[in-house]
Amino acid sequence: MSNAEKYVARPARRVVTGHDGDARAVFTIDEEVTPVVIASGDAAMATIWTTAQVPADLNDPVDGRARDAGLTLKGGSVIRICDMLPGGVSPFHRTDSIDYGIVISGEVELELDDGRVTRLGPGDIVVQRGTIHLWRNPSTTEVCRIVFVLTEAKPYHHNGVPLPAVHP
Repeated sequence: MSNAEKYVARPARRVVTGHDGDARAVFTIDEEVTPVVIASGDAAMATIWTTAQVPADLNDPVDGRARDAGLTLKGGSVIRICDMLPGGVSPFHRTDSIDYGIVISGEVELELDDGRVTRLGPGDIVVQRGTIHLWRNPSTTEVCRIVFVLTEAKPYHHNGVPLPAVHP
């Protein structure tokens, strides 16, 4: 049985605020969101919210979770939960975004394209700035939960030439 088949999703609570007809603060959403295993089988993800643009439009009536985000939302931002499954390894990739990753539980290794690796644990935060990288869960038994906030960014330029996005 694969790790994806053994994975038991742990829901996260999503609470969203807004305004009522008198411009008072209200809770508009209070629900559980459950990560779903992605096609590669190395992780499970759940989008919490997206914005269509940055700066965000607070008058946008769309539930940000309903917006198609892909890896990064062109022109906007995404917050999602990523559960790296035991032994899971993502492909090397680079996105035109600045990504803030906050490890909630477990451990994960971040490997750069030069082979350097650093291990991150609960409470550690990584700022991923458009480099080619992969994620690896070194545990054979525990899920590593990471919260990622991604905001579109201009590509990194090397010698005046933008480096291309690399999608798996």
